[in-house]
Amino acid sequence: MNASTLSRLRAEWAPVSIPRELLAGAVATFALIPEVIAFSFVAGVNPSVGLFASFVISLVIAFVGGRPAMVSAAAGSVALVAAPLVQSHGLQYLLAAGILAGVVQLAFGLLRMGVLVRFVSSSVRTGFVNALAILIFSAQLPHLAGAGTATWAMLGLGLAIIYGLPALGQRLGWRALTAIPSPLICVVALSLLASGMGLPLPTVADLGQLPDSLPLFGLPEVPLALDTLRIIALPALAIAMVGLLESVLTAAVVDEMTDTPSSKNRECAGLGVANVAASLFGGIAGCGMIGQAVGNVKYGGRGRLSTLFAGVFLLILMVVLKPWVSQVPVIALVAIMVMVSASTFDWKSLGTLVRHPRMSSAVVLATVAVTLFTHNLAAGVAVGVLLSGVFFAFKVARMLQVRATDDEASGLRTWQVTGQVFFASADAFIDAFDILGAEGRPVRIDVSGAHFWDVTAVAALDKVVQRLQHHGCTVQVLGLNQASAVLVDRMGSAPRSG
Repeated sequence: MNASTLSRLRAEWAPVSIPRELLAGAVATFALIPEVIAFSFVAGVNPSVGLFASFVISLVIAFVGGRPAMVSAAAGSVALVAAPLVQSHGLQYLLAAGILAGVVQLAFGLLRMGVLVRFVSSSVRTGFVNALAILIFSAQLPHLAGAGTATWAMLGLGLAIIYGLPALGQRLGWRALTAIPSPLICVVALSLLASGMGLPLPTVADLGQLPDSLPLFGLPEVPLALDTLRIIALPALAIAMVGLLESVLTAAVVDEMTDTPSSKNRECAGLGVANVAASLFGGIAGCGMIGQAVGNVKYGGRGRLSTLFAGVFLLILMVVLKPWVSQVPVIALVAIMVMVSASTFDWKSLGTLVRHPRMSSAVVLATVAVTLFTHNLAAGVAVGVLLSGVFFAFKVARMLQVRATDDEASGLRTWQVTGQVFFASADAFIDAFDILGAEGRPVRIDVSGAHFWDVTAVAALDKVVQRLQHHGCTVQVLGLNQASAVLVDRMGSAPRSG
């Protein structure tokens, strides 16, 4: 292996340092544990199903994904759409649906459809990030319901460690306090303190039964029949679309945090491969985890090694170090998730809601509101994209202008059209012409400053010409640009010259 190859691999797997990648991946792992277990209950499956899936997905996506440093695992959005299938037909049909969803995602990536993320505006992305941050925080509230003094004190101590140690280390110049991510110190310190003082705090073991063996390969135990395909087709499509949406948007967030590009098509295809693998090893399908990805990047993860280690370390914790992990107080993980929530939320957006155009702010608020109401990120983003499209069309439609000038000597009336004519502005285009005022006169419609985008626009132009001709006008249409002229010619509409 030559020096250039080693340099390329180093840049892709550990661009900063190997220890930093490993430690950042470990932070992501501890942030995964409570969410994955909780999402497993949402989906109606054993926690081991979600934990095994997270290990396999992280392992596979590290090699075939398109976004280094991104963390993917069993996710709540997928769990929500998977739950009805589990309730009606059981786990084996969910595994079959996961395989089919992975195939759909693989095809999506190979067909290079990842570029569709360009249609998601920055306002929708902001709403997506903020809604997810709120959901992450709200998911911690059940752990605090009815909590005693000891729980609140440990939470305060955990947050003090997470936020205070790095600041103290920088202020005093002690590298020892900044070399190890403070969330890891939080887990160790709170575990030792709770054990040493005998505090009656809920532990990871209380969240659900942890795995006691390695995941095993096997095909889903479902009949190979068309009836099976009928049962899993729609759930698989829902899983695929939700997973693709969340992964691509998460990749875009990591792109922005690290100022580096990523291949969205490769990420889509890689997610498909990872979900097929996870399902074959008895795990639920998953997707990008924005909170864990943000935590990974925040603590130095920049390459694929952090993603790989997040999965490997998860398996080590669940199987090899199970007795120790079982005694970790849940409140230590809650403190980490509160940090992840605060890091994920775009605090600057609170100020820009007032300064930005009202339509953009409305998109952000609608995305957040729908996501929180449905607990479905895909629904929130879909509404946000829809509103962005409607507002954009409305804004462009308002830019259309039609001005009339008269030549007294010849009686010629000229309408000068500027702007974009399409389905949203077609009616305004028609209404702008004073047909009766031009009755019996020669008319010229100059569209050199306009563009006709669709058949609705061409039909509008045709309708104006026909109305003018019906009222005795001779009509010339001038200045059609090449694209508009081609569309007009295809429609066989509107006389033109020049």
